[in-house]
Amino acid sequence: MESVEKPTSNRCNGTNGKREKEQSGSFQMPVHYPRYTRANYETMPEWKIDCLLREYGLPVTGDLDQKRKYAMGAFLWSH
Repeated sequence: MESVEKPTSNRCNGTNGKREKEQSGSFQMPVHYPRYTRANYETMPEWKIDCLLREYGLPVTGDLDQKRKYAMGAFLWSH
């Protein structure tokens, strides 16, 4: 289980929320599936949710509550 880390800046992997030129025209599935808990998503800052959704090629629209619900629906599975 990963913990939610406090960033030193609001940057997604050092790209300031923008994809690098090499990736701008294609989607590449990330190697690791996110392993956050419901509690992690409920306290995750908006910039980190945006980065996560963007990394998986998912829409980054709506207010923070809508983004949280979308991320939880996409990445949390019922057991």
